[in-house]
Amino acid sequence: MTGRAQTVAAAAGTIILAVVTVVALAASVRYYHRHAGQSGIAAAQQAGSGGPEITDPSSSPVPRVVQASLPSTRFSYLGVYEGSDTSVGQYAQVEQFGQTVGRQPNIVLQYYSWGEPFNTPFAQTALQHGATLLIDLDPTGTSCAAIAAGQEDNLLQSFALAVKAFGYPVILSFGHEMNGNWYTWGWTHTQPAVFVQAWQHVVDVFRQTGADNVTWLWTVNAVSSGEGPIADYWPGADYVTWVALDSYYYYPDDNFSSVFGPSIAAIRQVTSKPILIGETAIGQVSGQAANIPGLFAGVSNSGLLGFVWYDLAQNYGIYHQDWRLEGDTNAVAAFRAAAAAYLNSDSGLVRKLDAPVTSAP
Repeated sequence: MTGRAQTVAAAAGTIILAVVTVVALAASVRYYHRHAGQSGIAAAQQAGSGGPEITDPSSSPVPRVVQASLPSTRFSYLGVYEGSDTSVGQYAQVEQFGQTVGRQPNIVLQYYSWGEPFNTPFAQTALQHGATLLIDLDPTGTSCAAIAAGQEDNLLQSFALAVKAFGYPVILSFGHEMNGNWYTWGWTHTQPAVFVQAWQHVVDVFRQTGADNVTWLWTVNAVSSGEGPIADYWPGADYVTWVALDSYYYYPDDNFSSVFGPSIAAIRQVTSKPILIGETAIGQVSGQAANIPGLFAGVSNSGLLGFVWYDLAQNYGIYHQDWRLEGDTNAVAAFRAAAAAYLNSDSGLVRKLDAPVTSAP
């Protein structure tokens, strides 16, 4: 649930209708937060410690693409989101986060608006740090119907070719949080069947292009009674590699079970695919230092792949809190200790994957 402009509609008509409207909005506003006021682009990638050296692609033969088979080892992925700037210099913030928590992230999240080209230099910088990009590719400015009908194939093919030429694993999530109602591709705006057709078409185009170095990540928002049923948006096991779940700690009584438990159970009714927490953070109101150990323990005990921490300060309301760890010594200490205790040290990152073969395709 990103980029939400939330306004409760003025009550029009009868008092009963007004109450119904407020209740419906209240069911989803809890999750309608992080990226309000931002562009549709964001950042995410996977980074480990010490990936293979990357040379300038202009001076090297085009690599032969390798299959994207990122390890599905439990709790082996620690990710971070440090903003929407995709310039190479932006990676310094990812490094700073790693230094702060004592572990370089192995996922770095980014959001791409529709038509935004794949940023190869940033991908290479991430790879030099042992990173795999995680990109939420969102259909902004177009429609799922147009994508499913092939009207966006030129753009998709161009993006797929750039990913293929990169030659290392990339994680892609199309139309994230579709079960929420804050995006045009989501619930109440686009029919689930049309979303599924668009998802399948995107994957088909990538595969037809030969971009087999993609891990396909199906990302849902935390389930609630005010959102669409996630099963309606499931594109099928052949079209999904991993599942991602987005949810945050807002209130003092939030804990791992209340924030993630119902959603994990709902996902398991749909698929047994590995689960990654695609976005999360613990707000100051809910007590970062106190809840961080429980977040790590919950991920470990639930057998999840890991999580991506949303490391931005928003500071405007309960759903837009200061999520950053930096500056809170108690939270940093708790995070460092939990990372050392729970994170799988043999996480099978990019450095353990077969490097692309620099020979003619």
